[in-house]
Amino acid sequence: MSGADTPVIETRALRKVYAEGTEAEVVALHGVDLRIARGEFIAIMGPSGSGKSTLMNLIGCLDTPTSGQYLCDGIDVATLDREELAALRRDKIGFVFQGFNLLPRMSAEDNVAMPLGYAQVPPAERRRMAQEALAAVGLGGRTHHRPSELSGGQQQRVAIARALINRPPILLADEPTGALDSKTGEEILALFKRLRDEDHTVVLITHDAEVAAHADRTCVMRDGELHEEERP
Repeated sequence: MSGADTPVIETRALRKVYAEGTEAEVVALHGVDLRIARGEFIAIMGPSGSGKSTLMNLIGCLDTPTSGQYLCDGIDVATLDREELAALRRDKIGFVFQGFNLLPRMSAEDNVAMPLGYAQVPPAERRRMAQEALAAVGLGGRTHHRPSELSGGQQQRVAIARALINRPPILLADEPTGALDSKTGEEILALFKRLRDEDHTVVLITHDAEVAAHADRTCVMRDGELHEEERP
């Protein structure tokens, strides 16, 4: 199964077509082959409409490919039923979005603990794990603050803590610095590097070359095709 040599993410000839066979047909992904090792920090870059969000949705098991194969931590995702897929998403993948997606009436701690409610973790244990996750992103003193009492960068840290609460091997971040000023963005990218050093696999979706430069390697999406970018 998932040994040290098994890529944590592997796609083989992944293809996604919308409205197939109609006049409105759009080929969003053309046979994408991608291998990402455990503990890698990779950026997938490309302009709007290039297919990068489609690829992220497939990697995140939020959508299914038209053809091709996707192996997540050695598991062929197409073989899973709906419940198994939900469990894979919960246990293997943490999501971080540009918009933070925090619930405004809940404290940072409650926002972070939310995914544990679905995993039937007892409340006291939930609190402890949420406090640990917040401490890990440098927000140990802000557990009872609501999102409106936190800066944008702090809100994004809460979102990252929430994504990490189940200790998933994969962290998918879609334009995570898009709503932040450049200094705060740098702090969030430094946090991703630290998570990579702790053996998380970080996949960063961005249109910004400066943000992508922080990753260990960059792939560029163009018209649904993925190209590995050579580093100077």
